[in-house]
Amino acid sequence: MISAILIDDDQHLRTGLKALLDRYTNDIEIIGEAESVKTGIAVIEKLRPQVIFLDIHLNDGTGFDILEKLANKDGKIKSHIVFITAHEQYAVKAFKFSALDFILKPVDPEELQRTMAKIKDAVGQTNSFEHIDLLLENIRKKVDNFKRIALSTSDGIHLFDVADIIRCEAKVNYTQFYIKNHKPVLISRTLKEYEELLTEHGFERIHQSHLINLAYLKSYIKNDGGYVIMADNTNIPIAQSKKERLQELIKAL
Repeated sequence: MISAILIDDDQHLRTGLKALLDRYTNDIEIIGEAESVKTGIAVIEKLRPQVIFLDIHLNDGTGFDILEKLANKDGKIKSHIVFITAHEQYAVKAFKFSALDFILKPVDPEELQRTMAKIKDAVGQTNSFEHIDLLLENIRKKVDNFKRIALSTSDGIHLFDVADIIRCEAKVNYTQFYIKNHKPVLISRTLKEYEELLTEHGFERIHQSHLINLAYLKSYIKNDGGYVIMADNTNIPIAQSKKERLQELIKAL
């Protein structure tokens, strides 16, 4: 069983989330609860849970206050954090850019099950406070134009400037990032998810398997079915249905 605690100042939400976890999962055990920063720190230090379900807004502070007090000198947190947040567009996007797990209020059972499936793979890994700092930075801005993105790989969390991403390529249910002055990075999320995040940052899906940063497009070649040459000298095919839009975008550059 995976041990977990619930920190939220809403008793009804804690009761409801426990009921959903009991109903839809069989390997999570809630071993403690808290309703504030003070009691949250106390129960974490006493019980040392593997997972912390943590509300952002608490009566005496924020969930970030708890994490800042618990972080070791090297900026690491041993428990896996799942944030609980209201359905605010900028907040949801901030979580996705920060590669952190979250549950929206009101809790949707299907979303909860998907989150729990990811947690099972992540439990036991030490969390870097760096990408939580990125989340805090983005949450405070309350804007959609985030400059950095956290990518979670098998060996940890890596932060990159969005402007340094040259292109992304679908690898079945994974996405491979090609980044300026960095080796390729493989992420266990679909290309569609990153298309939704990056389109507003000058990225365009020109093929079922390819999302490109238009800032790194060198040439558009009409021969051989049509393809583009990127700044890393790769040739990327263009889907027939995407050619007209791509030509319009290139004219506007």
